[in-house]
Amino acid sequence: MKRFVTALAAAAVLAVATGIAPASAGEKLRIGVEGAYPPFSWKEADGTLMGFDIDIAMALCDKMGRECELVEQDWDGIIPALMAKKYDAIVASMSITEERKKRVDFTNKYYHEPAKFVAAKGSGLDASPDGMAGKSVGVQRGTIHQCYMEKVFPDTELRLYGTQEEVFLDLASGRIDAQIASSLQAEEGFLNTDAGKDFEFVGGDQFLLECHGEGAGIAVRKGEDELRESFNAAIKEIRDDGTYKAINDKYFETDIYGAEPGA
Repeated sequence: MKRFVTALAAAAVLAVATGIAPASAGEKLRIGVEGAYPPFSWKEADGTLMGFDIDIAMALCDKMGRECELVEQDWDGIIPALMAKKYDAIVASMSITEERKKRVDFTNKYYHEPAKFVAAKGSGLDASPDGMAGKSVGVQRGTIHQCYMEKVFPDTELRLYGTQEEVFLDLASGRIDAQIASSLQAEEGFLNTDAGKDFEFVGGDQFLLECHGEGAGIAVRKGEDELRESFNAAIKEIRDDGTYKAINDKYFETDIYGAEPGA
């Protein structure tokens, strides 16, 4: 999926106004995305990538004056593929954590919201370390939620999945007692669907800075400061000119940029 700036002159005007350098002729910026994390990213039947992350990526590319190409990548390999130069940046709801900072550099956040458990309505599940002991909880592998469960809920039976969609499938079929994920992703991608009508959030917001980090940012290879700062300038501009709000309101009822964990 590609999107092109309409004219190099428009990019030059943008550079003067914002300090963002325009792309060189023929230069392409490749963006790594997941495509299996609705409403942030998903794939339509015809293969078209959709979602909040996708729209944000394309809006940032426009502001940066870049020709962009989306590159779909499974979550498990999303950082290794960046390091291997399969793409130039990751826009995939990746939380800014100290552990990940050892491998990649991050932009400023482009949203931040808490994690929550989901279980069957009326389950009476006690979302505490003691209450979850022996319970089976589904988590997408390699995420901040796996980190959180391993550190805070060591006596829970943790079941790992390749995608969040697989977690929800097993929860709906009763193969796990609960799951933990982004609250917005759980609400829009599961609870507000037919499959999730008999489920609900249990417990409050779940947060541990060591695992959940500072919000979702865009990852680039270490040392690529010019690209990182170009993204930062573009993030600020879409916040300032209403572009971010238009995209946000397409998917969510509140401004998720400012949503902070409640812990």
